[in-house]
Amino acid sequence: MFQEFKKFALRGNVIDLAVGIIIGAAFSAIVSSLVDDVIMPPVGVILGNVDFSDLFVVLREGTTPGPYLTLVAAKARARPPGTSACSSMRSSSS
Repeated sequence: MFQEFKKFALRGNVIDLAVGIIIGAAFSAIVSSLVDDVIMPPVGVILGNVDFSDLFVVLREGTTPGPYLTLVAAKARARPPGTSACSSMRSSSS
């Protein structure tokens, strides 16, 4: 079985996939850093010293309604630990 996997991996499919995932993760970190550290600070200054680090919009209120003062508080109350958005959608639709 190991020989079959080795033959499959060396064909290039798995290696290409692994390289793509690594490049994608690195590119995601670069873009996130560029937006957070280079683009948004000047935009905040232009708009009158707006701090975007704690700026958020509540799309759907949870079990205890907002308003939340910080992004950390909003994330902490957004969804109970151990549940996912898909499981809550399934339970609400049935």
